[in-house]
Formats: sequence, structure tokens, C-alpha cells
Amino acid sequence: MEKISVIVPCLNEQEVLPLFYKETKKVLEEMKNVCFEYIFIDDGSCDNTLILLKELSLKDPSVHFLSFSRNFGKEAAMYAGLKRATGKYSVIIDADLQHPPHLIKEMYRILKEEGYDSVATRRVNRVGEPKIRSFFAHLFYKFMRKMSKIEVVDGEMDFRMMSKKMVESILSMEEYNRFSKGIFSFVGFRTKWIEQENVKRVAGNTKWSFFKLLQYSLEGIVSFSTKPLLWVAFLGFLLCLVSVGMGIYIVIQSFILKNVVSSLCFFSFLFLMISGMQLFGLGILSFYFSKMYLETKKRPLYIVKETDEDA
Repeated sequence: MEKISVIVPCLNEQEVLPLFYKETKKVLEEMKNVCFEYIFIDDGSCDNTLILLKELSLKDPSVHFLSFSRNFGKEAAMYAGLKRATGKYSVIIDADLQHPPHLIKEMYRILKEEGYDSVATRRVNRVGEPKIRSFFAHLFYKFMRKMSKIEVVDGEMDFRMMSKKMVESILSMEEYNRFSKGIFSFVGFRTKWIEQENVKRVAGNTKWSFFKLLQYSLEGIVSFSTKPLLWVAFLGFLLCLVSVGMGIYIVIQSFILKNVVSSLCFFSFLFLMISGMQLFGLGILSFYFSKMYLETKKRPLYIVKETDEDA
């Protein structure tokens, strides 16, 4: 029988875990000639998530879990789950049921019958989401496509099923600063997209604040594009040209046309403008250097505190 590894990152999901397990178990039992393993990753939860996972693992031998020593982030959790997976296919799914479990059956059918290496989902709308958040999400995907050579699909979600060969390719990329949406695209392989309506959480609160999403977006841009560095250099060159032009204008006005120029006001404005652009450029450079710094330290993506095998 072919095995499917169901990878579930968890952060304070005590309210949704029983519902998630019940719904997925129902779907998985309908699939014949296939066996499953659950791999839950407790990403440093501070509620009863780990206790529930321990109870599930004792009740169901197909349930396995990894518990991090602290919160390392969803990217680390997904990587840890893929690394632990032993199935011929691996599916990443959130525990909040915003990723409909019934799609697992369709994903598996497509991989088996249509010859794809990956089946991924994308949201066709953002109903129920704040408009400002939706606006910036669309802006990010558009910006990302223009800035990098990889194809990031608008509305792309982490919910996807992949072949073992694709999973091995993803695991071979051991970089510390991970942006999985970019990595999925970078490794290639044939991917089919399934469109779905936006689904609200069944319980609990989202772990993604606006500022966390903004930080995640910046990390994605820095991980797969060097264009911001070129833009800073280009802006610096333009500012030099503007400064030279303004200097020539002052010389003409003061020495040729004999007009009085308010130099204090003019140079104050020019100084503030150039200083601001320099600080902006240094900020972008510092962001890149900070990522390089973390990569050179070779720190682990995560630290496991305990697993179901320790019981």
C-alpha cells in the first residue's frame, strides 16, 4: 500500500485539533489501498496542544509528533515535517481547517492519474479578510513576480501534496532563511493548481498579524531577488545627477544671472533628501547582510525537545 504523510504545523491549536483530527480521519478512511501517517509539529505552543498530541499518539499509532523547544516558525515546522515524512507522497495542511481535508483525495488522484509531481491550492478570493490586508497581499504577489525569476502564484497557500522526489529536492535546500513558496517554485517539477474559496478558521485566532506577514514578505523578496540592491544603486546614481544639476542651476543663478538664491533652504532640503535615500539604501543592504550573517552561523532550523518516540 502507498503511504501518504500528512504534515501539520501547530501553534496553540488546542481548540481546533480535535475537529481537525476528526475531519481528516473521516476523509482518509474513505481512501482505499492507501495508508497514512500524521506528523504534527508543535511549534513551541504555550497551551495544551502538546498534551492533545500525546493523547492522539497513544490512541492512534499512525499519529506522530515533534515538539520544538521554542517557537521556530512555520517554515521550520514544515521543513521538520518533510524531513520526518516516510510516505511516497507528503501533504502539508494547516490544523485550522482553512485547508479543506476533502481535497486530499483529489490531490492524490491527480498525482496518480495525471502525472504531476505536485498539487497545490490557491485562494480565488479573500472573503472575510480585512481589505487592507487583502490589498497588500495582492501587491506582494505582483511585486514578487516582477522582482524575481521564480513564479509565485497570487493566492498561493502552503496546502499542497508532493511526490517524494520533489520533497527530497526541497530538503536538499538547507538554507536558514526559508521562504517555502519560493522554494516550491525554484525546485521546479510539474504542479497543478486547485482553486478554492477562502475559508474561515473553525476556532481559535490567526497567528499571522499584519506585521508578521509584512516581515515574511520582505524575507521572501530578499531570499529570491537581488533587484532591491540594483534599485538602490540606480537611485543613488539618479540622486547624483540631480545634485549635479542643482549645483549647475545655483552657479548660473548666482554668478551669471546675478539672482539671489536661498542657499540655506535649498541645501537643507537637498541634504535631507540625500540622507534619507542613503539611510533607505543602507537599510536594504543591512537586511541582506543580516541574512548572510545568519547563513554563515550554520544554526539549526529548529531544536526538537521531544517526540512520540520518547514516550
